[in-house]
Amino acid sequence: MNFLYPSFLFGLLAVSVPIAIHLFNFRRTRRVFFTNVALLRTVQTETKSFRRLKHWLILAARCLFLACLVLAFAQPFIPSKNQLGLSRQGVTSLYIDNSYSMQNERNEKRYLDIAIGRLDELLTLFRNATSLQLLTNDFSAAEQQAGSAEAIRDRVTSVRFAHTPRSLETVYRRQRNLLSSLNPAGRNQLFWFSDFQKSTVGDLTRLKLDTTDRLFIVPLDAQPTRNVYVDSVWLSTPFIREMQNNSLNVKLTNGGRENVKNLPVRLYLDDTQTSTASAVLPPGGSATVSLNFNVTTKGYHRGRIVFEDFPITFDNQYFFVIEASPAVRVLHLFEQKSPKDYVDAVYSDDSLFVRRSFSALNFDVGQLRETDLVVLEGVSQVSGTLRSELERFVKQGGSLAVIPPATPDASTYGPFLSSLGVNGVSTLPAEQASRPVADPDRRNPFFQDVFQQSYQSEPLNMPSAAPVWRWSAGERLLTLRDGSPMLTQTRSGQGSVYVLGTPLAADYGNLAEHALFVPIMYKMAALSVRSQRTAYSFDENLLAVPISNPAERAVYKLKRDKLEIIPIQRVVGNQLLLEMPKSNELATGQEVEAGYYELQNSAGKTERLLAFNHGNAESAMDFYSADELRRVFASQPNVEVFDSIQDGDFVQVLEQENLGKSLWKYFLLAALGFLLLEVGLVRFMKG
Repeated sequence: MNFLYPSFLFGLLAVSVPIAIHLFNFRRTRRVFFTNVALLRTVQTETKSFRRLKHWLILAARCLFLACLVLAFAQPFIPSKNQLGLSRQGVTSLYIDNSYSMQNERNEKRYLDIAIGRLDELLTLFRNATSLQLLTNDFSAAEQQAGSAEAIRDRVTSVRFAHTPRSLETVYRRQRNLLSSLNPAGRNQLFWFSDFQKSTVGDLTRLKLDTTDRLFIVPLDAQPTRNVYVDSVWLSTPFIREMQNNSLNVKLTNGGRENVKNLPVRLYLDDTQTSTASAVLPPGGSATVSLNFNVTTKGYHRGRIVFEDFPITFDNQYFFVIEASPAVRVLHLFEQKSPKDYVDAVYSDDSLFVRRSFSALNFDVGQLRETDLVVLEGVSQVSGTLRSELERFVKQGGSLAVIPPATPDASTYGPFLSSLGVNGVSTLPAEQASRPVADPDRRNPFFQDVFQQSYQSEPLNMPSAAPVWRWSAGERLLTLRDGSPMLTQTRSGQGSVYVLGTPLAADYGNLAEHALFVPIMYKMAALSVRSQRTAYSFDENLLAVPISNPAERAVYKLKRDKLEIIPIQRVVGNQLLLEMPKSNELATGQEVEAGYYELQNSAGKTERLLAFNHGNAESAMDFYSADELRRVFASQPNVEVFDSIQDGDFVQVLEQENLGKSLWKYFLLAALGFLLLEVGLVRFMKG
């Protein structure tokens, strides 16, 4: 038999008090003379013997009462056969996984509520402990201090779902910080209550525990029920225009093991339902649905994808933002401009385009930051600052259309275009005869929506052109009938380079005056618009948000209703890089929710409207079982995995297996029994 608090055994010295009272109770007797002495002697003998027995019994009852009472306070127990054991001494750290996957249910009760209930029962084993820690995914400052069982019980009632999932390696490192400061050399113990979702717990094989720590893993035996979530949302076209039919693609994934049939998916724009579709998803599979819509105004529109799916509900909505008719910014740089200025004529007839024209020899290179497409026309040499800035512009996602001069300088154009992925540039002899252009491949995505459906199979009246150079790289959009390239597209970095084989002057063909020229230039401009990022995730470590005219010392903030967040940020070019805060980095009372956030600058002006969603790692219904956890930690003897959190006697089983048989209740009952025995002896034993 062992004692939980052996220091209380010093209280056994109190047994000496009734013994001392009994031994030193020498009351003097008074003589009384009677006539019949023989009769008196007989009565005295019988009374003295009976009284002596009564006093010894009372002394024994008092001593046993005090001894049992002291032993009850020392909390004796029979040690368990489990060598790992459980101790109420040292520091006990309790971790509850409050991630969104804990919304899952068993018998109409959420996993988080089950875990909280079991933890509350567990606290009964540590009712007198003062070194208890409660840790959640919040990682708040209050969780980095020890407290009593009552303090932990008060805090556990306020545990809510957290948007930041934590790997178990991070959790253990957080617990270890407190253990090392409070009891670095002692025996400490940790409890983990979690569904142990494989997508968020991290690589458990890398998790090595300190040998002085004992870890008790309490899985919730989570079942892979059905759960559908939105994987991604994208537009069918780079941008959308008002009063036109547009298409939105939604990829759905079934993270569970149950088949999902005819799931209604609804599209809301500006809180108005505009389209609906139905999806069928096999277990663990995906499906893509297309939703048609149109908008009547320019600017930002708030969108939502909504469906009904239980019991996991945090991912039943997906928020996104689309911008209708964003301005396409075209910068026309020229040296030998065509006489009729065909480029400006194309882009000046549509309000969708913001056009600016400058001489390539005299313009502010800073304007490239506010440009989507650069049309370089008739520039004989590309070198120096112009070359380096254009290369940087393309690498960062801009589009460049190169229209050659009458006599291009191959010595400068060759290295310039080669750096952008266009190789083999060489000039052709002057005064080349115009040759007809071959029919384009109408299946090429570049020519989508250029030709009417009724003319798909009819031959076209194509223009003629006289090329001034040739090259050997890029996707050929237009060619001459002899196979020579006339217009190519080459991906370079994040941008694109379009190379035309002929100047636009009438001496080099009629391409600029042909009906095909306008849609080609439109397509270049339309494809130069960066694909809209419709939504962001809180789980992303670094967000890149495009902004216009960023100030050097501007401070941007995210605002949603009364919530204002100033993330860690820096500006690189025309990109604002944001580091979204985790749960423990938010102010007291702050909580981020999925929805729409305004990106505001220092002056309070809204730069952009952004949509944020929670990450979909929590949506994957794949969990570690108790047997899998045992195999993972098989090489670490100080780790024990339980199965019985679903049982009603979880704490009793835990106590018997790890604390042994507790005897303090029996000694307390015995102390009360001996106290009653003493009262009975005094009351009813007359003599």
